[in-house]
Amino acid sequence: MVLNHNFSSAVAEREGQLKKLKEMEQTVDKMDKPIARKKGLKKKHIGYIILGLFLIVVIYSAFFTDHVSTYRVEQDRLLIEEVQFGSFDDYTNIIGTVEPITTIYLDAQEGGRIEEKLVEEGSMVRKGDIILRLSNPDLRMSILDSEAQLAEKSNFLRNTLVVMEQERLQIKRELMNLGYDITRKKREYERNEILFKEDLISEEEYLSSKEDYEYAQHSFELYFERQKQDSIFRTTQVTQMEINLENMRRNLELVRQRQGNLNIKAPVDGQLGTLNAEIGQSITRGQSIGEINVLTSYRVTAQIDEHYIDRVKTGLRAFFERGGTEYELSVRRVFPQVRNNRFEIDMIFISDQPENIRTGQSYQINLQLGEAQDAILIARGGFFQATGGQWIYVVDPSGEFAMKRAIRLGEQNPTYYEVLEGLEPGEKVIVSSYDSFGDNERLIFK
Repeated sequence: MVLNHNFSSAVAEREGQLKKLKEMEQTVDKMDKPIARKKGLKKKHIGYIILGLFLIVVIYSAFFTDHVSTYRVEQDRLLIEEVQFGSFDDYTNIIGTVEPITTIYLDAQEGGRIEEKLVEEGSMVRKGDIILRLSNPDLRMSILDSEAQLAEKSNFLRNTLVVMEQERLQIKRELMNLGYDITRKKREYERNEILFKEDLISEEEYLSSKEDYEYAQHSFELYFERQKQDSIFRTTQVTQMEINLENMRRNLELVRQRQGNLNIKAPVDGQLGTLNAEIGQSITRGQSIGEINVLTSYRVTAQIDEHYIDRVKTGLRAFFERGGTEYELSVRRVFPQVRNNRFEIDMIFISDQPENIRTGQSYQINLQLGEAQDAILIARGGFFQATGGQWIYVVDPSGEFAMKRAIRLGEQNPTYYEVLEGLEPGEKVIVSSYDSFGDNERLIFK
């Protein structure tokens, strides 16, 4: 009985253990099942994605995009011209103004008050015609004073000559007396010498007559020398006085000429231009009061841009057309002064001049700077102000855009620029102003 009970207890315990073991296995099986992961991006993945996108953008920009700066512009507002190959006529267009061939300026040679105005501006005058009459009381007094001085000097000279003539006659009379005295004493001396040799007179008497004779000789020589010196002095004095008198006469003539200068006369034949004078006006000596234009011929003056100052020389030819006739000019003078970026030239007619030419008329003149030659040409335009002729926008053959290109220009005329480098005939370029394009290298047409 006891054995059966123990056996039953053992069996029951064994079953309990097996049951627990199964429960544990079931628990382990449940723990071994895989846990499902959560879907979506984690924070660490966002950085990798951004870095990848940045690398893609950099690679695309480096190898697949265009870095040229662009500017969109409406094509209708642009002036596009084709590059040509043709004859380049080296000239420039200038505006010439007709002026008289010679202008004589009227200056007052003497100051005074205007009493009479005989000729008006624009009138034709002949050489010697009186234009203005002046009055000058001070000058009149100066003339009277000079005349008085001349009369005084003339009287003084006459009186001096009279005195000198009297002195000359007196000296001449004195020499004549001395000569007579020498002759008489010489005769006495010679007679006493004979008598002394014959012992008819004393030695004292002989020596006395000899000394008187020698003294008379010395007196004559001394007086004769005085006469020579006085004659030289009188001649010099008279000559000097005559020179002074002649100078006074000339001075009087000059003063009288000054009085004649109170009549302002035309120095040449011509047309009286400006005349700055009115009756009653006081003018000073040397004051400019007007001008006379010599109309035997005309000249043409023009202002030229300083860009051409090294190329414009005397002798260059110029042409202009009027009334269906072409007239030829030649550069006579080039004035080197540059004012307001321009310098002046003076031209004269080589052949005939227009019949109805007048002072002040203006002509469009072509000044020839060189011989015509074949060259690549582009039309002039506003682009030059922005580029200085160093680059230009060239239109692509597709006509959709234009690219900046470096060029080199040579000479220019009113119509074309001469192209030395950078362009070929047939290409199209933008010649209008570039003021709104900035520094962009490509223009895209809208």
